[in-house]
Amino acid sequence: MEHHRTPLIVYANFHSDLAVHLAAHEVLDRWAEHASREIWLTRPGDVLVTPVPLSLAFRRYAGELTEMPDESVTVLTVPPVAGSPFAEAVHRAGLMGTLRSLAAARPGIQLLPIALDVSTTDLAAQLGVPMAPYGPSGISPGALSIAYRLNTKAAFRALAADLGIRMPAGRCCDGSELEGAVTAMLTRHERVVVKPNRSAGGYQLHFVTRTEPWSAPGPPAGEWVVEEHLDVARSLSVQMDVGKAGPRVVFSGEMHTAGGAYDGYFSPVEESTNATTKELAQWAWALGLHLARHGYAGSCGIDAVLDPQGRLFATESNVRRTATTAPHALVDRLSRAAALSEPAWLLATGRSQAPHTFTAVAELLRESGLAWAPSRGEGVVLYGDTASDGRAWPYAVIAADRRRVKELQALLADAMQFDVPL
Repeated sequence: MEHHRTPLIVYANFHSDLAVHLAAHEVLDRWAEHASREIWLTRPGDVLVTPVPLSLAFRRYAGELTEMPDESVTVLTVPPVAGSPFAEAVHRAGLMGTLRSLAAARPGIQLLPIALDVSTTDLAAQLGVPMAPYGPSGISPGALSIAYRLNTKAAFRALAADLGIRMPAGRCCDGSELEGAVTAMLTRHERVVVKPNRSAGGYQLHFVTRTEPWSAPGPPAGEWVVEEHLDVARSLSVQMDVGKAGPRVVFSGEMHTAGGAYDGYFSPVEESTNATTKELAQWAWALGLHLARHGYAGSCGIDAVLDPQGRLFATESNVRRTATTAPHALVDRLSRAAALSEPAWLLATGRSQAPHTFTAVAELLRESGLAWAPSRGEGVVLYGDTASDGRAWPYAVIAADRRRVKELQALLADAMQFDVPL
């Protein structure tokens, strides 16, 4: 397997004020439950700082798949502090000395966060390590501010208008104007969606129709966006990487959503939507160039929806790593090792009728012939540790094409006796 040129502190700062306000600690805790997937970004010599523990069985499984001893990655578990950024939890856990020692033993180490936020840049400075991917030259002026701005709905709407990116009809307002804005929008549209200006993962989305009574959530505070609620044929996303050479498309695909929240992914999209994918990539390229001009480097993406008439509408930008970034790194690593140049891949979570241990499920995959096999260039990977109840199983299916991915998924559902449609 290919190694990093320099080691990393992979910093799973799900508790960040970049995507939602820190007061929403319950949703941040829920996101943090998926921190085990960050293991796929690591190489021997790296350090993973995670808000939830990783089971030994999962670490050994990840090490076997990536051909690196599980003990070659140092894992530090930091219990999160409600209402505080992850850096505060690191300080309260008394781990700054440990991190400094680990960094000193790894020349050239850099800190790679999920979200580029103020507390994380301060933490990196206190540790005396550069932030990845900026390196020793440091974070460019404007990078922090553009990341904070474009993780809001209002700022992306304004930029989209300048870049020629199509968005649903809508308007921005503060809390005191929210009910009036919803009423006005409903005179022109049968349904609207109400979103906090800084929101992600379906947090505090409200779907409102003309026929259902509605009142503004909570006190009239904060900023909001009210948009036409479109009929959705498909939800799509494109992920970019902004580097010194400019932006590049890393992958795109179709999102599965539930209540406006991410619930799975399938890449690439069907060939029938190639024109749509091209348009989405053009939008992402324009966003990436804008971010690069403001000094930002790293992951970013655009979420969008395709309506029944085949029109594409962007819904938000994500200037950070997302739920698909680390699993895609896994897909890329395994596919390269198996000489699978353009894999199709799916991310989902299945729920088994009975609880199982991680070891038992991994063995079941091997016995059923569904486990990832480099020699065949296909199979199923458990990309995240199981939930505490032993029933929820995040998995990836990788194969040469979409048809084969769907076949393997159906076989998996039968072998695992999943009790919900996938």
